[in-house]
Amino acid sequence: MSVLVLAVLVAAFLVVFSQIPPDQLFNPGRGETTIDIGGLELLVWGVVIGAAAVALAGTLAFFATRRAVAPLVDALGRQRRFVADASHELRTPLAILDARLQVLDRSLGPDDPHQEIVAELRGDSQSLIAVVSDLLDAVDVAPAGDIAPVAVGAVARSAVDDMRMLARERAIEIRADSLDPELRVAIPETSLHRSLVALLDNAVKHSPAGSVVTLSTEVSRMDVILSIADQGPGIRGIDPTRVFDRFARSSEAVDGGGTARTGFGIGLSLVQETVSRYRGRVEVARTSAEGTTIFMRLPLARS
Repeated sequence: MSVLVLAVLVAAFLVVFSQIPPDQLFNPGRGETTIDIGGLELLVWGVVIGAAAVALAGTLAFFATRRAVAPLVDALGRQRRFVADASHELRTPLAILDARLQVLDRSLGPDDPHQEIVAELRGDSQSLIAVVSDLLDAVDVAPAGDIAPVAVGAVARSAVDDMRMLARERAIEIRADSLDPELRVAIPETSLHRSLVALLDNAVKHSPAGSVVTLSTEVSRMDVILSIADQGPGIRGIDPTRVFDRFARSSEAVDGGGTARTGFGIGLSLVQETVSRYRGRVEVARTSAEGTTIFMRLPLARS
C-alpha cells in the first residue's frame, strides 16, 4: 500500500514539473513560478495516473497472492500424492486377499456351514477395493469417459442391506421406502453405493436406540433426490452447512462423536466431493429436535 501511495505522489510531481520550463525550474533568481494546466490536460493526466495506479496495485496483489497461496498449493499436492501412493500400495494386498478368499470359497462344499460367512468376507474385501478406487478417483477431479446410467433403486437397496447389520447392533432399523426401480443416474455404481453407505452410517451414528433411519427417492424436475432421514436430536453445535467440511466436528456430537463405526463410510466431505464430480450435490434439507434429513441430488439420466 505504501509503495502504491509513493508511486502516485511521484507521478503527480512529475506531471507538475513537466509543465515548468527547464530554464525557469533551475533559475534561482525567480521567486515564484506560475503553472498553467488546462482542464483537458488535468483530466488526461488523472486518467493516466489512475490507470498506472490500478496496474501497479494489480501487479503487487498478484505477486502477494501468489506468495501466500504457494504453501497451500504445495500442501494440496502433497496430500494428493499421499492419497495416490497409499491407494496404489493398498491395491495389491487387497487383490491378493480377495483372490485367496475366492480360492477358499471354491474349495467349500455346497453344504459347508462356512460358505455364507466366506461369501460375506469376499463382499467385504470387494468393498475395500471399491473404497481404494474411490480414493484414487478423488485425486482426479474430472471423471474419465462416459458414465453408464445405473438404477438408483437397486444400489440403494444394496446399501441398506450392507448397513442393516451395523444398525442392528445399535437397535436401529433402516428402511428403504419409495425406491423407484426405473430411476437412473449417471454415476459409477461403486461411487453411488459408497456415498449412500456413508450417509446411512452417519444417520445411524446420530440416532438413538429404537429409532428408524429411512432412505427414499423422488424426482424433482431434472434431478433424482435420495433422501436419508433419521430420528436423532438434530445437528447441534455446528452450522448445518459445515457438516460436509473436512474434519468438521460438532461440539455436541452424539456419544462425543467417538462411537460411530465408520469403516464402511468414506466421510461426508468425500461424499460431497464424489457426488460433485458427477454434477450432483449433497445438502442438509432440514434438521430439528425430531431428526435430520439429508438430500443427495443427482441429474436424472434419460437413457
